[in-house]
Amino acid sequence: MPWNETKPMNERVKFLAAYLADEVSFSELCASFGISRKTGYKWVERYEQSGVTGLVDRSRAPHGHPHQVQDVTVKAILAARRKHPRWGPRKLLVILRRQQPELPLPVASTVGDILRKNGLVRRARPRRRSSPYGDRLRTYDAPNAVWCADFKGHFPVDGKRCHPLTISDGFSRYLIRCEALRRPMSEYVQEVFESAFREYGLPDAIRTDNGAPFSTLAPGGLSRLAVWWIRLGIRPERIMPGRPDQNGRHERMHRTLKAETAKPPRASFQAQQRAFDRFQREYNHVRPHEALGLAHPASAYARSRRAFPRRLPELEYPSHYRLERVYPNGVISLAATQWYLSNCLEGEVVGLEEVDDQRWKVHFGPIEVGLLDVRNAKGRRGRQFAVLVRNDGEITNRRRRRRYKQ
Repeated sequence: MPWNETKPMNERVKFLAAYLADEVSFSELCASFGISRKTGYKWVERYEQSGVTGLVDRSRAPHGHPHQVQDVTVKAILAARRKHPRWGPRKLLVILRRQQPELPLPVASTVGDILRKNGLVRRARPRRRSSPYGDRLRTYDAPNAVWCADFKGHFPVDGKRCHPLTISDGFSRYLIRCEALRRPMSEYVQEVFESAFREYGLPDAIRTDNGAPFSTLAPGGLSRLAVWWIRLGIRPERIMPGRPDQNGRHERMHRTLKAETAKPPRASFQAQQRAFDRFQREYNHVRPHEALGLAHPASAYARSRRAFPRRLPELEYPSHYRLERVYPNGVISLAATQWYLSNCLEGEVVGLEEVDDQRWKVHFGPIEVGLLDVRNAKGRRGRQFAVLVRNDGEITNRRRRRRYKQ
């Protein structure tokens, strides 16, 4: 037979019914129900005060809290937040201390909890980030040692989005390009860079953030634009996520650019580009720059000696590297297995540096893409995909179910 199921409420009702029948002593009654005399007296007292409803479980939450924020304080915090919807807890506390010094205020973390409970804080959407840039950023020790590039956030022009692409020389602050693009896509960005390379020559490195089209989620953060730079002998540099100060000279120029050309925006893209061109001429040849001893950037800039080549040169690797050409679908063949690198490397030659019998370092030019571990491929011969995934500085393989088809 199955066990009879019972509930605490049913047992309490039975206990009170037996108690009211008064057929046995109270001690025997409690023992038969498996409770102490103290618990039995508790339920009898609740029944006498509230009837059967008194047998329902009560909340064990404390009636008061010594650190509970007063209602008047909560109302003041919410009112300040609605008045300043973009201010965080610390700024709100500062303004409340100024305006209401007598008001007891909690710490910033408690203010954040109050805003969150009242729906005044939006949870940040998790961002997919590209592989971190592992090398040190170069110093601005000479003209064309490092160029800086970025998009100055889009704004509306003639009912469409304008994406200003800016390129500057880190040493002299010389503004090389400021182009109003309708779309921040790799093909349009490459045209702007090719024009700059033909006019000013090639830099040693180009520093950008981690956004497209400068970087992708591919191993090593490579993009088609970065692959093109590497083939030209230019090293792509990327700042750390959330660290615009690592490209601070360029960001400071953006503030001046926005103030003088985009407040307000012009009526058309042609007019906006003319405004950018006027700003570029004045910024480079007229405007004194304090970091340059009040000289203008053109006085400290010189064209690069490295000219833009007519034909894209092939990459060179050390003699002990194993060279593999990437297939059009972004894979290479190794250990009788297809290993997926990235579609942006299609047709390119990568160098494999043997670490041991089971592991290879994958290089594209001077960039170490990651570590390819073939141990997971044992017993799985054939044309199968594997994906290089960066994990704490290392890239290992992860199987895909679909198979490669020629």
